[in-house]
Amino acid sequence: MEKGQISVQTENIFPIIKKFLYSDQEIFLRELVSNAVDASSKLQTLTSKGEFKGEIGDLIIDIHLDEKNKTLTISDRGIGMSESEVKKYLNQVAFSSAEDFLKKYKDDANIIGHFGLGFYSAFMVADKVEVVTKSYKKSAKSVRWICDGDPQYEIGAGDRKDRGTDIILHISEDSEEFLDKARIQTLLDKYCKFLPVQIRFGTKTETEWQGEGEDRTSIETEVDNFINNTNPIWKKKPAKLKEEDYKAFYNELYPYSQPPLFWIHLNIDFPFNLTGILYFPKLNNSIEVQKNKIQLYSNQVYVTDNVSEIVPEFLTLLHGVIDSPDIPLNVSRSYLQADSNVKKITSYITKKVAEKLGKLFKKDREAYQEKWSEIGTFVKYGMISEEKFNDKAIKFALVKNLEDQYFTMEEYKEKIKATQTDKHDKVICLYTTNPSEHHSYIQSAKNYGYDVLLFDHVIDNHFMQHLEQKGGDVTFVRVDSDTPDNLVQKDETKESVLSEKEQEKVKTLFTESLGENSGHLELKALSPTDHPVVITKPEFMRRMKEMQSMQGMDMGMMPESHNVVVNTNHPLIAERLMKMKGADKKASFVKYLYDLARLNQNMLKGEDMSKFIQRSLEFVG
Repeated sequence: MEKGQISVQTENIFPIIKKFLYSDQEIFLRELVSNAVDASSKLQTLTSKGEFKGEIGDLIIDIHLDEKNKTLTISDRGIGMSESEVKKYLNQVAFSSAEDFLKKYKDDANIIGHFGLGFYSAFMVADKVEVVTKSYKKSAKSVRWICDGDPQYEIGAGDRKDRGTDIILHISEDSEEFLDKARIQTLLDKYCKFLPVQIRFGTKTETEWQGEGEDRTSIETEVDNFINNTNPIWKKKPAKLKEEDYKAFYNELYPYSQPPLFWIHLNIDFPFNLTGILYFPKLNNSIEVQKNKIQLYSNQVYVTDNVSEIVPEFLTLLHGVIDSPDIPLNVSRSYLQADSNVKKITSYITKKVAEKLGKLFKKDREAYQEKWSEIGTFVKYGMISEEKFNDKAIKFALVKNLEDQYFTMEEYKEKIKATQTDKHDKVICLYTTNPSEHHSYIQSAKNYGYDVLLFDHVIDNHFMQHLEQKGGDVTFVRVDSDTPDNLVQKDETKESVLSEKEQEKVKTLFTESLGENSGHLELKALSPTDHPVVITKPEFMRRMKEMQSMQGMDMGMMPESHNVVVNTNHPLIAERLMKMKGADKKASFVKYLYDLARLNQNMLKGEDMSKFIQRSLEFVG
């Protein structure tokens, strides 16, 4: 038995590998199975080139767990290694300088390098590693290599009869979680689900039901437990796929999920290689729970589901798979490196998504509009966060009014500009966040011939501001932000039925009766059909407060602000209040009208609500 020492420049290289090479111990299984896949693929390549003329047979990679002997074995029937190859590939750690490695990366899990180190991940979980291998070459003999986690190794004759490699991990005491069958199954499902060579992990029991009712019986059969789909649909040509194929694959990725709305098949080979399928999920008015559902692969090897480096933030709402050998990864494959290809890939995916949405909009607008409640959040998010996407999306982004009509912003401005343009030539878009809560305000706006949009999603506050900034000629105002006669700020004014002296009396009554609650008090000559007292909340102040709340900031930083508008043309003001006798009676009536306005704004709560109900009972009693 020959003995030697692995050629590294420090005794400490194995502890460093064990602790710092990878960010997560479980990566070892992906690396070792990936190596087995590579060995199998190389044999297929040699066969196709005529350099190997033997029988390939089945190239299944077997994973064997021996809980009693505390070993985990990865076996392949690939090209194998000769003794000289074992010495070359296993006895020389793939660092150009171990000293530089220690200096640069000892305290950094994000090691940048090439994939020459995959095999050494075995030492993160094993205190001894055996490799038994036999080269595909006719004259080759089986070789056994043993290393117990330091630079000392042994190499000698092996007992393998056919070509390929067995890697036997003697699992260390602190890594015995990897002797659990369910744990290994989970890791294989996660990392090896779409590798291009079949992987088998023992057997599994399948149950088949026969008969019906009381005669129904089950038959259990032991079958091979194959892990992976070796030819996933993202590797196939779109022309050969049907709608059912895409939906079935989505269900394979996300079992028990609602079917996707539609999808994009990515396929590009210049200036970089990239394939994949991105699905538009049903968002169900939620954003955060939908993120991190895109899986990143490199040559069908699972890398991560954190794709924020290559996919713009808004696209992380999509689901699916991206596979590219050109994505620059560090040695652990867990982190992306800064690279010009990353920016190109990001731009490409953004462009393809925008093109897909644009085509859907043009091809079948009605179907697109039916999906808008689901994809609207996604499109708005993209417009706000990505300039290039915004430039394209403005042509297919929609707004919806309370009559369930959909418009692009250009279409909508054209629709309302005649009646909703102010003296500064700005188009005023009225909106509601809650039609039932704002019902009376909406009716007042409609009485003036105005149209009202529905903006009821958490992202709409940001979206409105974005459109205002980008458009320049449009402003959004909630229907309860001002009285309807003043929403478009025209110079037209109605005359009050009250004289100036009578108006002063009304103002004094409200000021004295309401005290500090009067806020910003204003008398206006509205229509007699408008409410006697209207409370409005200034658009700017309310938006700022909502932004604070969304960002988790202290609501107390910005005081509650509202205006109290008294309609001097309403009969309850112009006639009933003016004819009332007794200061107390007038004050009580003023407070009652004010509380009615507060009730309309959902501002009347607790003790104030109880008092209002009591006064109401007294009025009708």
